[in-house]
Amino acid sequence: MTFANYTDAVLSALTFNPKFEDQIARKQEILDGVYRIENLEPTSVLFVGFNPAILSCCAKTIAVTEISDRAQEFIKSRGIKFTYIDPAKLDSHQKKFQCVIAMDEYFTFASSDQEQQIKIARICNLATAFVISTIRDYKNMDFKERDFSQPATVRNGAETKIFVENHDWDLKDRTLWNTMVYEITEPNSSLQTYGLFERRTMFFKQLAKFSMDAGAVNFLVHKNLMYKSLIKKNYEHVVSIQFE
Repeated sequence: MTFANYTDAVLSALTFNPKFEDQIARKQEILDGVYRIENLEPTSVLFVGFNPAILSCCAKTIAVTEISDRAQEFIKSRGIKFTYIDPAKLDSHQKKFQCVIAMDEYFTFASSDQEQQIKIARICNLATAFVISTIRDYKNMDFKERDFSQPATVRNGAETKIFVENHDWDLKDRTLWNTMVYEITEPNSSLQTYGLFERRTMFFKQLAKFSMDAGAVNFLVHKNLMYKSLIKKNYEHVVSIQFE
């Protein structure tokens, strides 16, 4: 399964939430915090995967990639004008965007060290100013957080959606695991699954090194900014990879 499929779960959680405007605003606040620190509000932005903040993006040029047809239709229905870029054609858009936004631990969606390096280099090559992403602190992760992310519940009247993210770690290689996301709708107990996703740990120093190898001039972990996905309650660290 692809990252697009993973962020479809985020889309489901957002569209089910009766207060989804508040969720959009919260995600935009995080990006605005990065923009202030970078001293630049980008006029051209590429979103990798579906993120609620795309619905409040004020950039003159908005593009998306690694996003499903369903997500594209939803964004269009909200009156957002954007360009869809086939992931296979990303390399033809090098240095076309001031900012690339790849949240939800995008760089952990890989099955090898080499694949991660290629993915980071590919995303970095698209940005002229900075890349924004998120990452959890795998070095200091509590063992209780390894098998399951903290479940998230979304209520809409008499109905409830429960999102459970399960992680199946490799028995031989401690850096590898598979993720499944389960969406349970009550009271009828219907089940929607997303996955299976091959994942690999990413450490701050590792991401910084790979970013520098890809031409970055600085790597910053934003101490006062924490990101929380709509499908789990765990916080992720916000990072920016700078190019100017």
